[in-house]
Amino acid sequence: MVYSTNNIVQEYGMPLSQQGDEHNLEYLAKVKQAVLENGIVRPKGINVSFHLNPEIEQHHFGHSHPMKPWRLTLSKGLIISYGMHAAMDTYVARQATEEEMEDFHTTDYLDYLRTAEVAIPDDSEEKPHNLGGSDCPIFEGLFDYCALYSGASIDAARKLCNGQSDIAINWSGGLHHAKKNEASGFCYANDIVLAILQLLRQHPRVLYIDIDVHHGDGVEEAFWSTDRVLTVSLHKYDPVCFFPGTGDLERNGPQSEDNPGAHHAINVPLNDGIDDDQYIYLFETVVGRCVDKFRPTAIVLQCGADSLAGDRLGRFNVQVQGHGACVSYCKSLNLPLLLVGGGGYTPRNVARAWAHETSIAIGCSDTIDPEIPLHTPYREHFRHTTLFPTLEQILGEPKPNKNSPKKIQDIVEHITEQLRFVNASPSVQSQLIPPDLTGYKEEVDEWIRKENEENDEATRKDREAGLAVPMEH
Repeated sequence: MVYSTNNIVQEYGMPLSQQGDEHNLEYLAKVKQAVLENGIVRPKGINVSFHLNPEIEQHHFGHSHPMKPWRLTLSKGLIISYGMHAAMDTYVARQATEEEMEDFHTTDYLDYLRTAEVAIPDDSEEKPHNLGGSDCPIFEGLFDYCALYSGASIDAARKLCNGQSDIAINWSGGLHHAKKNEASGFCYANDIVLAILQLLRQHPRVLYIDIDVHHGDGVEEAFWSTDRVLTVSLHKYDPVCFFPGTGDLERNGPQSEDNPGAHHAINVPLNDGIDDDQYIYLFETVVGRCVDKFRPTAIVLQCGADSLAGDRLGRFNVQVQGHGACVSYCKSLNLPLLLVGGGGYTPRNVARAWAHETSIAIGCSDTIDPEIPLHTPYREHFRHTTLFPTLEQILGEPKPNKNSPKKIQDIVEHITEQLRFVNASPSVQSQLIPPDLTGYKEEVDEWIRKENEENDEATRKDREAGLAVPMEH
């Protein structure tokens, strides 16, 4: 392996590590043939980089835990079996340094991640930093795992900043629930926030979009009080029965108009059963209007695959084609684009989605054979031999769609009204390192609570005086 000139990443010379092994040579010959048969060529006019580290795949949350880093092995195997790596600059990322991770996370939290002892998950009592329960267990090599996937996202963001990449991909990233000082929802370090902070060194405005089935609460909270990041999350919303219970339509940033982050959180709350047509319409309409108003100079798209039909935790009817349409639309905007992974708890569906979305990034989605190559590692785990199984093959029958046309239109109208208050913020000098834009969630929450109390009291007095007017929507 050869180090690149900036010492950020290693060039990944061969698709597998066992170079020279007879079985591997046979596999490589089949991959080279697949490159030709599938029309895999480097895209003209754009450069795509693929950031990964095989060590991430070796970590294990526990046998009964939904999160399976092995899904990355399945995804990588499918991507390489098609020969897609031949169209990308492929890099083995190094671990993020503690200093880099401290751009967002607190020192005491990182210290605890490093030193916490492996133990059987226990939900009987509150744990330090929310570590050690069944959702966020402490397992062997936990800190290394966090540093590896964070390092990949940081490296990918730097490639965008220095112009070496137009699209950068890290499927091991996208852990969007992690907070500044605690783990949450299978997420320990928030690589997305760390990557966006890198982008903000070069880009005045970053648009963050999240298509995971769960609300992207950690990223939204991190940039709650800045107008340099606009967050958009499409997710299932059920405040009682579905994690994390946040992300309602009215949650659009700080209520005070004096706070720069006001109106800079866009939430698209959905019910079970949404299909491709509705999902694509919502995504393109909402994101298109956000781009028109906010005028981002870079985009980060979290491609959580638990929004796919048949996911172990999700309940949507979105297919691989509908999920991939979101990547196609973002690519069409011709802005620097970072693609990261996220949730996804049925590994075969995760691998299908991320392989398809890699093909979109390199511009070969129309030429590759949807039949999964015969030489693909673990091919038997896909059950169906196509990249695009039907809903009937996945589910037997689709989930009932609980999203009425009126609900979809109401969402669009509400967000359109909200965006009237969003203006592109002024540019910043490219060399300035951004300040800590995240603030402390506790302080923000207390501020909002007091503000709500004051507003409620003022409204009560107005009503008593007969001065209250209906709220504008």
